[in-house]
Amino acid sequence: MFRYQILIEYVGTDFIGWQIQKKGKSVQKTIEISLKKIIKEKISLVGQGRLDSGVHAISQSAHFETKNKILNTNKFLNRLNYLLNKDLISILSVKKRNKKFHSRYSAKARIYQYIIFNRESVPTIDKNRGWHIKKKINIENLKKGAKFLIGKRDFSTFRASSCSAKSPIRTLEKVNILKKKNQISIEFKSKSFLQTQVRSMVGCLKYLGEGKWDLKRFKYVTLSKNRILCAPPAPPYGLFLKKVIY
Repeated sequence: MFRYQILIEYVGTDFIGWQIQKKGKSVQKTIEISLKKIIKEKISLVGQGRLDSGVHAISQSAHFETKNKILNTNKFLNRLNYLLNKDLISILSVKKRNKKFHSRYSAKARIYQYIIFNRESVPTIDKNRGWHIKKKINIENLKKGAKFLIGKRDFSTFRASSCSAKSPIRTLEKVNILKKKNQISIEFKSKSFLQTQVRSMVGCLKYLGEGKWDLKRFKYVTLSKNRILCAPPAPPYGLFLKKVIY
């Protein structure tokens, strides 16, 4: 068997998420169907992790195994994109890997980016590519809250009730906040995240940035380990998986 890694860019708007489910159109299944058409065998695609419905990917990582070696990866890439581009999925690269490589378990870190449009008018060109917030956001307050989130701790406050992770302990390595005109970008880096952790953290940062919470309240909620105290999670369409680091 030969193992290959693919990097995937896609718009998540019309998908139920990455993972195959009983009902609905998933990114994973859509790619598997196209792989089967080219390779002529049933393919099981293993992703770096699950992405919720509506979440986008700038560089999602996945791997699969096939009985036959792919002789021309560039030609294979073009054929795959021919089948997938209509679904707003692009395969960025195809790379042969050894058997030890695993798209999920070999990952050393993941970087997620959340986009906020902080302006009066609703975005049209960037519709479903970011969270539209009319109320003025204090960028310095966002940075203070983000700084407090960094480190190793129990992130139960930001964990979905359906999260299957064995432990709520995570190490948030870095949070970068950048504002360019009316667009705010928040990047989170960690080896792994809990289900809805990023969107829940953004929801709480929004409350802080709008002045609905002060920094004392933000810290209290973060340390409380109480999901009920958490602000409503930010919508999925502003979230992008930016990079998986190996």
